[in-house]
Amino acid sequence: MSRLMSRNDLAFLLHDWLGVTSLTSRDRYVDHDRGTFDAVLQLAEEVATRHFAPHNRRNDAEEPTFDGETVHMHPEVRVALDVLAGTGLIGSSADVELGGMQLPHVVATAAAAWFQAANIGTWSYALLTVANANLLMAHGSTQQVDTWVRPMLEGRFHGTMCLSEPQAGSSLADITTRAVKQEDGSYRLTGTKMWISGGDHDLGENIVHLVLARTPDAPPGVRGISLFLVPKFLLSDDGSIGERNDVVLAGLNHKMGYRGTTNTVLNFGEGRHTPGGRTGAVGTMVGAEGQGLAAMFHMMNEARIAIGAGAAALGYTGYLKSVDYARTRTQGRPLGAKDPSQPPVALDQHPDVRRMLLAQKSYVEGALAVVLFCSRLVDEQLTGETAESRHRASLLLEILTPIAKSWPSQWCLAANDLAIQVHGGYGYTREYDVEQHYRDNRLNPIHEGTHGIQGLDLLGRKVSMHNGAAFTALCELIEATLSRARGGAPHLQELAGAVGDTLGQLVDVTSVLLDEPDAQVRLANSSLYLEAVGHLVVGWAWLDQLLALGEREDGFAAAKRAAARYFCRYELPDARTRLRLLETLDRTTVDLDPSVL
Repeated sequence: MSRLMSRNDLAFLLHDWLGVTSLTSRDRYVDHDRGTFDAVLQLAEEVATRHFAPHNRRNDAEEPTFDGETVHMHPEVRVALDVLAGTGLIGSSADVELGGMQLPHVVATAAAAWFQAANIGTWSYALLTVANANLLMAHGSTQQVDTWVRPMLEGRFHGTMCLSEPQAGSSLADITTRAVKQEDGSYRLTGTKMWISGGDHDLGENIVHLVLARTPDAPPGVRGISLFLVPKFLLSDDGSIGERNDVVLAGLNHKMGYRGTTNTVLNFGEGRHTPGGRTGAVGTMVGAEGQGLAAMFHMMNEARIAIGAGAAALGYTGYLKSVDYARTRTQGRPLGAKDPSQPPVALDQHPDVRRMLLAQKSYVEGALAVVLFCSRLVDEQLTGETAESRHRASLLLEILTPIAKSWPSQWCLAANDLAIQVHGGYGYTREYDVEQHYRDNRLNPIHEGTHGIQGLDLLGRKVSMHNGAAFTALCELIEATLSRARGGAPHLQELAGAVGDTLGQLVDVTSVLLDEPDAQVRLANSSLYLEAVGHLVVGWAWLDQLLALGEREDGFAAAKRAAARYFCRYELPDARTRLRLLETLDRTTVDLDPSVL
C-alpha cells in the first residue's frame, strides 16, 4: 500500500461519493469513461512514486542557489518535470484543441494529489503553469492563447503570477509597478515583484509571467490595476526563443518549506537587458485595462483550491507514514500491565496514539473530501445541464473556496504535527519525512491569501453576496444531507444531530454579525468565523460520506465511521465554542491598544 495517498479512498470519493462517471454523459467529457479516469490516476501514482518522491528529501536539503547570474537546482527536478510533460497530465483538464486531455477538473485534482504528496516543491512548477494557462484561456486573446498556452501545456514553457511587492505584501491596492503603452500596442514594465514562486529557473525554454501593474493614468486602488503577460524571453517571428526580456532575478527567498520551489524577487525594467534598445520589460495586456485583479482572481481562486489540495495531500502522506510507524515500532506495555518481562507492544496499541492517528485521519480525509467536492463544483459550473445547476454550483464554489483553501492549511498542518508526535523523538529528525511535511505545509496558511484574508473574504463578502444567496445555498446543501441522515442508523443520527445543531447556531450567529453596523467589530474575529464554518463543512462532508457508504461492512467502512465519530465528538464542538464567542460581538482585539503588546 502506498504511503503517499490512499487509492481506495480516492476511488471511494470520486466514484461512490461524487459519482464522477456521470460526467461522461456531458458533451465535454463524452470521450471518457471510468476506465479513462482510473488509468489517469494509476499513471499519476506511478510517475509520482518513481520520479517525484525519490528526490523529495534531496530537493529540500539541496535547495536552489543563485550565483548572481543563474539559478542552480537539483537535476532530478527537471527530469521529473520532463517525464510529467510526456504523460500529458500538465494539460489534463484543458481543451483537446489546445493539446489537453479534457478531463473533468475533479479527476485532475485527484491525480495532482499524488504529486503534491510525493514532492510538492517540484510539483509547484506544474501547478503554477497550469493555473497561468487556465487564466489565459479564460481572459487572453486568441493570439496569446495560441502563442503561450500550447507550449505551457506541453511542458516547454512555465508560468508564474506576480502580484506582491516589497512595500505592499497582500495589500494589492498599493502596488506601484508601472506599465507604459508603446506605439506598437505593447507595454514597457518597470518595478519590483516579491515572493514570486517559480520566478526564475532553467527547467524549460521560457517563463511566462503574469504581472499586475498600473498604467500612467490609472486611478488609485484596485480599480487601477491591469494584467500583463511578460515573458522571460521574447519570441522571434517564427515562434522560436528570441532575445532576453528585461526581467531580472534580484535574489532568492529562503523558505522553511517548499525549498525545491524557487521563491524570488524579480526586477522588471532594471536596464540590464534592453530589448529593442529601450528600457523596460516588454509585455502585452491581458483582458481589459483596469480589470487586472478580476482576471488574476481567476488564477488565484484556482490556486487557492490547489493550495488546499496540497495541504490535504501533505497531511495525508504524513498520516499514512505515522500509521505505518505506529504499527511497526514497539514501545511500552498496555495500561495496567505489571509484568516487565512481557514484550513491548506496537505504538498503535496505546489509546493515546490511536487518538492521534484518528485525529489525523479525520482531518486529512475530511479535507480531501471538501477539496474534491469543490473541484466537482468547477465541473458543474462549466458543464451543468441547466442554468440553475450551473448558477448554484457557482454560488457554492464562491462561498466554499476560502474554506477549501484555509481549513486544510490549518488542520492538515495539525495532522502533520501529530504525525511528528506519533514518531516521538524520531519525528523531529531529518531522517524521517514527517518533519519536512510539517515545514512544507506550514507555508500553506500564508500561500495565496493568508488565513486572515480568507476569513475577511468569507464573512466580509461571500456570506452576504447576492443578498445571501451563496450562504443560503450552503445551508440548503447541508440540510439536504441532514434530511437523508436523520432517519438512518444510530451513527448517522448522532452525526446529523451534531451537524444540525451547529448549522442552526451558525445561522443565528451569522444574522447577529451581519446586523452589526460597525465593520471593525463585525469582522474583528472573522478568522474564528472561518474556522467554525470550516468545521461545519467538514462535519457535513463526513456525514455525506457515511451516507455514501450505506451498509458497506469492511475495514475501510469501519475506519471511515470511526473517523466520522471522532470528528463529531472531539472536533465539531469547537465550532460551537467559536460561534458562542462570535455571538457576543467581543471587542477584545478592537479595543486593545497595540502599544501595550
